[in-house]
Amino acid sequence: TAVFPAAEGEVAQRVCVLLHGQTEFIEKYAEVIGELQSRGYTVATFDWRGQGGSSRALEDRRKAHVGDFREYDEDLTTFLEQVVKPLGSTAPLALAHSMGAHILLRCLHDHPRAIGAAVLSAPMMAASTRGYPRWFAAAITAAMNLFGRGNAWVLGMEARDPLKLAFEDNIVTSDHARWARAQQLVVANPDIRLAGPTWSWLKAASASMATVMRPGYPEAIETPVLICGAGKDRIVLTAAAREFAKRLPKGRYVEFEDSEHEILMENDSIRTRFWKEFDAFVAANGS
Repeated sequence: TAVFPAAEGEVAQRVCVLLHGQTEFIEKYAEVIGELQSRGYTVATFDWRGQGGSSRALEDRRKAHVGDFREYDEDLTTFLEQVVKPLGSTAPLALAHSMGAHILLRCLHDHPRAIGAAVLSAPMMAASTRGYPRWFAAAITAAMNLFGRGNAWVLGMEARDPLKLAFEDNIVTSDHARWARAQQLVVANPDIRLAGPTWSWLKAASASMATVMRPGYPEAIETPVLICGAGKDRIVLTAAAREFAKRLPKGRYVEFEDSEHEILMENDSIRTRFWKEFDAFVAANGS
């Protein structure tokens, strides 16, 4: 866990909970943390279990692995209680990306007063199956877990090891400088890297995505939520995020048509537009 105080000269009355996506780590968000600090936020963040500097469930540290997304719920609940609450904010803002955004939505549903307002970047509401029919992806996931292969790599994921990946092969950002910066962090500390999920993780993620998309789930979330979709996303389905936002009582949806999955790691033009939407949403919702 880490807490970064608001920039000097700012009144540190506001707290922002920053939640990363799968494979990510605190250090990757240094630029974003600085931008939040300059807006007067004290930023509280942590690495999810099984990634970044956190402990791993399996011997191969490159594998993302959980048996149930309730494990992530426990991480977030503990973090809010033990780290965020002592900072003095009764209703902090949350900024969350992809898997982090998905887990945050579970929290907003189960703990309505934990967060005052939330900004989500490319939330994981439904995953891309990379060209495979959805029924096939579901069937092979079930079969691999049934036959004791839950700890094994999902097909093709081992090849996504960041140390083996060239910029031309990445599918998360069009910005070479920000991509290279993240790569340099991994090269300097290979233990923080994650390549991709196991079949067990995929089964757990699929079950959780089905849960949050079911009738009545988004309708029960009363927290103001800004959902930012990436028009060129190849990791999660933007259409699912768009649909989810429409079902939120206090939801707003903005799409960045020219953005890959990692909106916060994209080029300056996209990021400038993101922060404009962020600032307007925060001002409108008192966070």
